[in-house]
Order: sequence, then C-alpha cells, then structure tokens
Amino acid sequence: MSLRVLLVGGPMYDPLYARLAEFEEREGIEIETVVAPTHPDLNEQIEDEFGSGAASYDLISTHTKYAPSQRQWLTPLDEDLADEELEPFTPRTLELARIEGRLYGVPRNLDVKLLLYRTDLMEDQPSSWEDLLETAARLRSEDLYGFTFPGKESGLFGHFFELHAMAGGRMFEGEGPPAPHLDDEAGIWALGLLKDLYEKAAPPETPDWHYDEVAACFREGAAAMSTDWPGGFYTYLDPEQCEVVDLFDVALYPEGPAGRHIYSSSHTFAIPTIVRDRPAAVELLRFLTSRESQAYEARLGTLPARSDSLRDARSEAEGSLAERRWRLLERAQEAALVPPKHKEYPAVEDAIWQGIREALLGNKSVEKALEDTEAASRRAAEGA
Repeated sequence: MSLRVLLVGGPMYDPLYARLAEFEEREGIEIETVVAPTHPDLNEQIEDEFGSGAASYDLISTHTKYAPSQRQWLTPLDEDLADEELEPFTPRTLELARIEGRLYGVPRNLDVKLLLYRTDLMEDQPSSWEDLLETAARLRSEDLYGFTFPGKESGLFGHFFELHAMAGGRMFEGEGPPAPHLDDEAGIWALGLLKDLYEKAAPPETPDWHYDEVAACFREGAAAMSTDWPGGFYTYLDPEQCEVVDLFDVALYPEGPAGRHIYSSSHTFAIPTIVRDRPAAVELLRFLTSRESQAYEARLGTLPARSDSLRDARSEAEGSLAERRWRLLERAQEAALVPPKHKEYPAVEDAIWQGIREALLGNKSVEKALEDTEAASRRAAEGA
C-alpha cells in the first residue's frame, strides 16, 4: 500500500517530513512525497495538475487563504474527525480552515511575523515605522542593508496589507468578492514607506526576493533588520546556517499611525477528491497534525495550531530569547490581520503585489500604482 502526497517546501516546513519514515514503519504504508520548493510553486502545481486532471495525490498541503480557490478539488473532513480530535486545536485556526462552515483542512500552524534586529548595531528595536525607516537608512552601507523584505508575490502583498491597516486602512470590507480599497491615504503611506525602504535601506535585488532569500540575507549578516515567520527560527540559532547567532534579538512589529497589525493565516493539510485510500490518508493527516508532530515543529520555532503542542514546546524552552519569543508570539496573535476567504482571493492578491511592485521598480508613481492596482484588483475580484 502506498500514498502519494504533495507538500510545501522550504526551511520552515521541511523538517517535519523527516517524521514520515516513522509513519511508514508504523502503518506499513509507503509514502511518495512530492515537495514544491516554495508556496507559490505549490499553488501553481495544484492549479496546473488538478486543473488539467493530471493530479494523483492522496493528501496535499494547502493554506487557509488559498483553499477556497481550490475547494473543487478538496473534500470536507467533518465526517472523518471526531469533535474530541479537534478539541486541542485553537478555535481561530479551525475557523480559518473552514469554508462556509465545513472543515476542508486540518491546521498545521498559525503564522504571525516578528521583527528581527541586530543587537550589535542597534541599542533597541524601533518604536515606529518612521523610526525603523530612519534607522535602516542610517545603517545602510556598502556592506550592510538596513532592512530586508520580500519584493514579490505573497510576501510583498503581506507587507503592504499590514502597513495599509497600520495606517488606518481597511482593504477588505463586507461580504462577497474581495474588492479591495487601497487607493487612499493609508495606501499612500504604506506604499510610500515600502518605496522609501527599498530605495534607502534594502537590497537592490528586493523585487526578485521571496521569504527565503530575505531570511538568508539576515542570517548571512548582511542586514540590520528583517521580519520572518516563526517556522524558520531554528535556522537563526544554528551557527552552520547563521553568522549572527549571538548578535540579534526579536521584537514585536513597530506600530503604525493606527496601531499594530500583522499579516496572518494558517497552513493546513487536506485530502483531495481524487484520494485512492481515504482511511489511510486520514491516518496520515492525523499523524502530520498530531500533538507529537506539531510539538516537533514548535520546538524548531513554529507557532502550532494545537494548544497542547504549544504547551509542550514552551515548557521545554530554555534561555531568555526562547522564552521571550513565545511571549511575543502570544502578543502578536492579538494583532493578527487575516485576508478574506474567497475563491477569487488569489487573483486579487496577485493583482495587488504586481501592481504595487511597479512603484518599487520606478515604473509608476505611488499614486498611479495605487490607482491602477485598485482597478485591476477589483476586476480580479469579479473573476475578470
């Protein structure tokens, strides 16, 4: 007996898959894994293979903001999992994983970012985004970037989304298609700040970078400040992967004019409609989201979806940095900013990051980029 699975790859996710050998030995089931290098690659592979009818998977990785657009290929899990099995999961992550009240994935984590900053270069973390910009620009030199951030795809969208909210904007409101409001004063502040950060403090390669390149830049000692998801934190503590192991600290995001908001969502595991052996796939789903599996990821840094796994990891945390990071992640959850769940959302996200990136590249003014991007993203929301 065998199962074929499609998983998201990258430093934040890969360590868990080493546990699959334990499942294979215990259940006598061979697992064939296909790992997409990045989340954008995963989304593209799901769209291409399922859309063409070429897919042959029994379980897949997905995400709460993308699952509604993939719903036609996923199966509800309400009849497979008892209420007591779901009880350890936080209500927020379960709600994120539901579409119109039905559970289409089991949550793996809750993603909220923290700020990382170099303690050998800065006495304390910045208290505002204006302060961050000033500090980042001052520290910029031939050998050091002041701040790094993703310049494309969901990473760029996420930074703009949260900054827009921190300026008082409400990008998505009401029911129905996610038609965004971003051509406003909050948009001007947010995109203007990103453009200033790019021009005054960030690497010139920023428009070509996603999350992994940004994280690598900070670990190589080439950046004074950055942001990152919890899952890759172990890489910052490994001297073989990080050149600034003892030279950085973590902090909450700076606040904007309207407070603090942090882009957030949840990775999940789901079972597709083409599953060949549903009972075996459900057992694998249980294994990958078990207390042990999520505690394993949490010890590496992930903020797990299960409360019992979080307790296990926090009880074993040693050192002031580890303990402080867990406290900060707890506070960061209070500022979580979640995008809407809608089948057209991925197209809207694409229209937004592609549109605002034009301002970073210097192809359009901030004002023109916002005007064009709102128009394009509203067309995308209607399926155009």
